[in-house]
Amino acid sequence: MLSASALASAATPVLAQEVMFKPIIDARLRYEMVEQDGPLPLQESRDADAVTMRMRAGGELSKGPFAFLAEAEGTLALDEDYNSGVNGKTLYPIVPDPENVEVNRVQLQYRTKPLIVTLGRQRINLDDQRFVGSVAWRQNEQTFDALRIEYMGVKDLKVDVTYAISARTIWGIDGGKFGSVNRPTQIDGDNVFANVAYKTKLGTVTGFAYLVDEDVAVPALLRNSSQTYGARFAGAVPLTGKVKLSYLASYARQSDRAKNPVDYSADYVAAELGLDVAAFKLTAGYELLGSDRDAAGAAGGFAFQTPFATLHKFNGWADKFLTTPATGLQDYYAGVAYSLPKVGKAGPLVASFTFHRFSSDRQSIHYGDEYDAQLTLKIDTHLSALVKYADYDRQGIASFAGDADTRKFWAQIDYAL
Repeated sequence: MLSASALASAATPVLAQEVMFKPIIDARLRYEMVEQDGPLPLQESRDADAVTMRMRAGGELSKGPFAFLAEAEGTLALDEDYNSGVNGKTLYPIVPDPENVEVNRVQLQYRTKPLIVTLGRQRINLDDQRFVGSVAWRQNEQTFDALRIEYMGVKDLKVDVTYAISARTIWGIDGGKFGSVNRPTQIDGDNVFANVAYKTKLGTVTGFAYLVDEDVAVPALLRNSSQTYGARFAGAVPLTGKVKLSYLASYARQSDRAKNPVDYSADYVAAELGLDVAAFKLTAGYELLGSDRDAAGAAGGFAFQTPFATLHKFNGWADKFLTTPATGLQDYYAGVAYSLPKVGKAGPLVASFTFHRFSSDRQSIHYGDEYDAQLTLKIDTHLSALVKYADYDRQGIASFAGDADTRKFWAQIDYAL
């Protein structure tokens, strides 16, 4: 005769094999305004006003270690007085949130404690997303058709390797229309993203290799084919009960690969310090995307590029440096943030301000300065709100394509189930 505890133990594996369903709902309503100086009076007078609504919906079925996920994504422009990048409204400043309906993710996954294998169209965010990310700030997400293997079978060690045959871009189903050949719906290729990370008491050491081979007939995109090898170290240590020091250092070397018509090599350097003092956080950092002045096949040189990154997170929210200028980029920045845990029944409330000074890697060009400010509020478990502002002030003459005084404002509501 079985005891009650034995019956419970025997039932556990059966219960673990039940089919589970997890719904996915992720909605966002956003207003974005862009004021940007331009070469024509007409362009100077036409500010962009974009009101867009994005919805992602789907679900995940799982049984034991196996899971199948499917998710659709749709973006609607409620006010399309802006250049989406693919709608042909080129007299307006660009707001890269085109209308779109697509399959955002569809993947089969096997997951256990030491091993996760994901096959299909999927979201990939590696480290701080400086080289590979989902571009979550834009309404249409960047996803990859890929096979990803994550192995955690050795204590404190993680091996993460992805082979991707296609990147589904933020430009959506109208990518490539109205002459925007540099903004396709998808970019096919043979891409390998490899990370090996080891945790220590002081932080995580990561070695990485990103091999990009863009199989397209567009010269501007072929120039993104590259091989990047590097390492990063990131961690934090408590100094006192209410004071914590965080730090990051990274270096990488990039050169051309596959069909890239430019023969070049360039360096990447990043360093950042953060100090948490009670509710305040102070941050200061430096980032270099170097330039090769002797790059063969590129007049004026060629610089370090990160085409699959979540670029909005880096080098200012005005998005002036999504493509690194040929003379390279140095970004000196400092910021302060304040967090209030509760505002009535809501919270946390986080306010932040960041200053950037942008200059070139060579030729001693001061591109400009930027001021960024943001206020976020977590309203409840599912709902959050944001207001955000960026002001880029160009110095001297325009030094690269799109180098113009630019002011941007956002107001946004997010709902996630």
